[in-house]
Amino acid sequence: MGTGRVVHGTGRRIRKATSADGAGESGLAKLIELHALNSFGDMLITVALASTIFFSVPTSEARGRVALYLLITMAPFAVLAPVIGPLLDRLPHGRRAAMAMAMLVRAFLAWTMAGSVVGGGLALYPEALGCLVASKAYGVVRSVVVPRLKPARVTLVKANSRVTLAGLLATGVAAAVGGGLHLIGPAWPLRGAFLVFVIGTLMAFHLPHKVDSAKGEERAVLHAEPFEPEQARAAAQPGTGGQAHRPTGRLRTVGPAVILGLRAVAALRGLNGFLTLFLAFLLRVDPVGGLAPTAALAVLAVAAGGGNALGSVFGSWLRSRGSEATITAMLLAATAASVAAAVWYGLITVAVVAAVAGIAASLAKLALDSLIQRDVPEAVRTSTFARSETLMQLAWVAGGTVGILLPLNGTLGLSIAAGVLGVALLWTVLSLVRLGVRGGAPHPRVA
Repeated sequence: MGTGRVVHGTGRRIRKATSADGAGESGLAKLIELHALNSFGDMLITVALASTIFFSVPTSEARGRVALYLLITMAPFAVLAPVIGPLLDRLPHGRRAAMAMAMLVRAFLAWTMAGSVVGGGLALYPEALGCLVASKAYGVVRSVVVPRLKPARVTLVKANSRVTLAGLLATGVAAAVGGGLHLIGPAWPLRGAFLVFVIGTLMAFHLPHKVDSAKGEERAVLHAEPFEPEQARAAAQPGTGGQAHRPTGRLRTVGPAVILGLRAVAALRGLNGFLTLFLAFLLRVDPVGGLAPTAALAVLAVAAGGGNALGSVFGSWLRSRGSEATITAMLLAATAASVAAAVWYGLITVAVVAAVAGIAASLAKLALDSLIQRDVPEAVRTSTFARSETLMQLAWVAGGTVGILLPLNGTLGLSIAAGVLGVALLWTVLSLVRLGVRGGAPHPRVA
């Protein structure tokens, strides 16, 4: 009875937090809870895969397994990723069903992976690919749904921050739960994920019906050239049929400020992928600070997770004013931390660069959301979210691939990371000088 009272009280406090600022009435609270459940299940699958692919074999063999995992899962995903956004654009009236299907597919695959994970055979990799595709399909739909559910008095960036923070907190809890389940057996985290995704399938249909509304939406392309007013006037002149100079297929551009943000955030997401895999292998064979490999990896995980959480918390205070400057500042901070870690390689600098990379990627992504809210009209905003989400995933994989291929030398690896970030920073600053820092008023960049 005491445990029941604690659980009931905790659940009541969680529901009160997720329903604040009108989120309960708008339906955003239900999406926050669904996303927390999604992140919990994904983390259980990650724990099961990491224990099989990474921790259960020597480092040299683990690098080969992770490289094989990226090749088998990411090569097809790189082909499928550009299709996911446009495909979901064609299903605007079935978004709840799409989210439920993404949950159900992962529930089925988690159950089948429970039988494959013990041996770690090749069957595990296509199953992991299916989980990845379903997870990213969910992520794209979730990005599209948030603008439909945010309360009127909550900005889009704050709504995304609350959803992201709920996912991060759930991920931390799931890591501990997954570790406990793994002690019972390597298949048990996957069985737990099966149960979580079954519940998520049912929860997806409890989202408000307005999630499936596509009123006023059109499709966008990630291109910086605006559709000029002169072209609009020419298209409207008699005899042109309204088609002169108009982009075909109702394609719309998102504007140079959003493209600036996409490039910078992709660089930061690539840094996160690089640090995750490069430092994971490096600290396993050459732990810093005299710590055991497991302890060094734990410090890295806590620093990175704490950085992501802090970025989401700071993002709730972010306003649309000066979003380009915020993104540039985050890129500068990540570059400086990488340079410091390369010059003074050690436990403290490694933890700092992991934390700063987490804060920078999280806060810059929320600033990018603010840019999209400010500069992209509602007619194409949801489509822009769908395409940018896929780009972020591919950037993480590109960084992770570099981390696997490089020699396990901390100074060398972090120097290369700092160099790449320096190029991205220079490009971003030059673009920012050309654009100028705008205020918070909307500046539509499409016709």
